[in-house]
Amino acid sequence: MSTGRIFARRCSSRAHGLTQAPFYTLAHRLLGIVQRQGLRNTIISYCGLALGFVNTAFLLPSLLAPAQLGLTTLLVSIATIYAQFSAFGFASVGIRFFPYFRNPAAGHHGFLPFLLGLPMVGLVLSTALYLLGKPLILAQYEPQDVAMLTPFYGWVSLLALFTLLYSLQDAYLKGLYHTAFSSFLQDIVLRVLIAGLALLYGKGVVEFHEFVLGYIGLYGAISLLLTGYLAYIGELHLRPTRAALRVRPVGEIVRFGGFALLSSLSGSILGFIDSWMVGAQISLAAAGVYGIAYNISTALTIPARSLNKIAFPLLAQYWKDQDLPRMADFYRDTTRLNTILGCYLALGIGLNLDFIYSLIKNPVYATGTTAVLLLLAGRLFDGITGVNGLIVVTSPRYRYDLVFNLSLAGCTVLLNRLLIARLGITGSALATLVAIVSINTVRTWFVWYSYRLQPFTWRIPLILLVAAGSGLLVWLLPALPSKLLTMLLRGTLLTALYGGALLLLGLVPEAQPLLRKVLRRG
Repeated sequence: MSTGRIFARRCSSRAHGLTQAPFYTLAHRLLGIVQRQGLRNTIISYCGLALGFVNTAFLLPSLLAPAQLGLTTLLVSIATIYAQFSAFGFASVGIRFFPYFRNPAAGHHGFLPFLLGLPMVGLVLSTALYLLGKPLILAQYEPQDVAMLTPFYGWVSLLALFTLLYSLQDAYLKGLYHTAFSSFLQDIVLRVLIAGLALLYGKGVVEFHEFVLGYIGLYGAISLLLTGYLAYIGELHLRPTRAALRVRPVGEIVRFGGFALLSSLSGSILGFIDSWMVGAQISLAAAGVYGIAYNISTALTIPARSLNKIAFPLLAQYWKDQDLPRMADFYRDTTRLNTILGCYLALGIGLNLDFIYSLIKNPVYATGTTAVLLLLAGRLFDGITGVNGLIVVTSPRYRYDLVFNLSLAGCTVLLNRLLIARLGITGSALATLVAIVSINTVRTWFVWYSYRLQPFTWRIPLILLVAAGSGLLVWLLPALPSKLLTMLLRGTLLTALYGGALLLLGLVPEAQPLLRKVLRRG
């Protein structure tokens, strides 16, 4: 069952007990939207996972040299940081404050132009700083890597613009509970277009310089498609109004944006600093190898990403309505499902890494095997601790998230500095693992201490024991002469052992009615 459907079930079972008519009306109206969007996001995310695997395991490593792959990863990461500086936290503002502006008849009081205005000014200032800082940025890399990066340095500004526009429109759509199309664009359309562009490069139709420019252009294409979608659903309200300045105090919104900016930058440091520092301390080729390891591990983020598309605006609504009981239910149920899916994916990938790397023609990428295992451990811990970060960010005590992130960002930079020099890309993966475990431990404690909300039930340790036992039994199987047959055998046995134990022990209560029905028929 998707996370959106969990929320729908909760709302449906409790709606009749609500006494406040306005909230009941809103919950009833949003019920179907959230259910549909949650299911669609889940389907789209897993289709995107399959496409991402094809790109990661077959196309890009086969057609691009490690240094070329490292370059494209670096350009995207720089543009992301660049766009976040420009946005001044307004992507988070769009989700946090939209419930106060929501009014379809009034064009949401001019919220969209208000959301776009300050970031566009920020983009101009960020561009000036970025161009002036060119010598400082390039000085971090080896001469051969500087020669690759220099021709594309100015184009990053355009990529940052596309990234900024997409993130702001995506935030607006999250507030509207229209998240499926933006997921479709990012997870499906963009990956298909990148695959097509890579094939053109592999066939010699385009040169590498044209490939990179086309890669940047694809981000512009999905941003424009998102704008077209807003127009199609009748939510492209671009006319500014003074009402936007009166719905909530502007000072409150700007202060939240400032905190959200620093918090998001800290989060991006955790997500990108490893690739940056691997490229600077070793080489862009090493960054390319690490990038493949990082991409393989991102399979574990699919359940959380599907959840977060709807969790952020829902949590903001919960805080607005002071509905902590429903928030607590959502916190526990989604954590349990993330744990179930995360353990299954982690075991499936970890037990079959030799097969995954055998699909990549260039054997140099297989040197990232240990890094993948460390990153998988970090991703799994992140899923097990649930939506703690989103609860903090949307809560009245959102400022504390900034303290957590800034402290952790500093530790992450220090750990990468120390460990990369000693362990190479494995050191960077270890630094990421420590960072993820640390931030989630602190956030989980903070949410419990502040609001007495915690994500764990008696089912969580049992799920982990089942996963450990199933994984151990599958790992003890002898390898077959064919890596493909070994993968199929391990995958089948893991699914039977893990899935069967979860159902028999009642650890997936949503599936119990179906299980009883099957047993009755049997």
